[in-house]
Amino acid sequence: MGKICLIFTGGTISMKIDDVNHSVIPAFSADEIMASLLHSDIYNDLETIEFSKIPSPSFTPSLMLEISKLVQSCINRDDVDGVVIVQGTDTLEETAFFLDIILDSKKPVIVTGSMKSSSELGFDGINNLVSSILVAKSKQAKDKGILVVMNDQINAASEVTKSNTLTLDTFKSLDYGPLGIVDNRQVIFHRSVSYPRNHVDTSSIVENVELLKSYAGMDSSLLLYLASLPSTKGIVVEALGRGNLPPDSLEGIKICIDKHIPVVICSRCPSGRVLDTYGYVGGGKDLTKMGCILAPYLNGQKARILLLLGLSKMNNILELKRLFDIQ
Repeated sequence: MGKICLIFTGGTISMKIDDVNHSVIPAFSADEIMASLLHSDIYNDLETIEFSKIPSPSFTPSLMLEISKLVQSCINRDDVDGVVIVQGTDTLEETAFFLDIILDSKKPVIVTGSMKSSSELGFDGINNLVSSILVAKSKQAKDKGILVVMNDQINAASEVTKSNTLTLDTFKSLDYGPLGIVDNRQVIFHRSVSYPRNHVDTSSIVENVELLKSYAGMDSSLLLYLASLPSTKGIVVEALGRGNLPPDSLEGIKICIDKHIPVVICSRCPSGRVLDTYGYVGGGKDLTKMGCILAPYLNGQKARILLLLGLSKMNNILELKRLFDIQ
């Protein structure tokens, strides 16, 4: 067996409750966290890398790109069998999806974190870390893309989302359920990823991709503002239901498209597919005729990640549509 590289970036797993201001703050280094596993048999053949000590909201796509390069350097090594990345959970699904798109490796890459700090009852960080290491060591985990392991459940980065602000089982694949589980230290897979993996081979990203959420009575004001900014490179809109928008927002959509700003449509619903079913004004069919791109199965945050990665390699609308069709 080769090594498993553990990349620590910070997050709740490295925090404790401060007695002075009664809030959760960063406290522990990677080595201090790993001390909990010192006498465990899985401690052998682990290599710890402390990338950062930052909370999840501080993550940016540029930081995700740096992490992807570090992960790539690890999986390129013959003595490494897999990688586990530990980060805060707020943007964990975006990091995992970013890595799923940009990396192309058969070796297991796992992203995990903790919902509770070490000061709280039910601290889940060490269990999540151990389960992730076991999955990274499993031959069954090879060639399955980036995996998210939390609460002894194994989910695909392309399918999983953070569904609750508090619960330990917050990371769920709402449409499909988990790929598998970790039970009594045994890694068990029940199914494969639901659709083909996408890959964008890039060493750079486009930062200025914006995300809007639709609502009843939405007009064009925000879209027109974004269209007026020279920095805007793309827009993702979490549309209503199946992928529909209020009629008053269409002027802004049209101006964005006329300015060659790609507009991607996903749904604000937590599950279900986007499809251009409706032909009324503002319906999905109306939007695709205008030139909008549908993101059938992606939520807003994931669609934004795919668009900023896609724009780093292509600016042709047909190429971008093909990229999103896979998802």
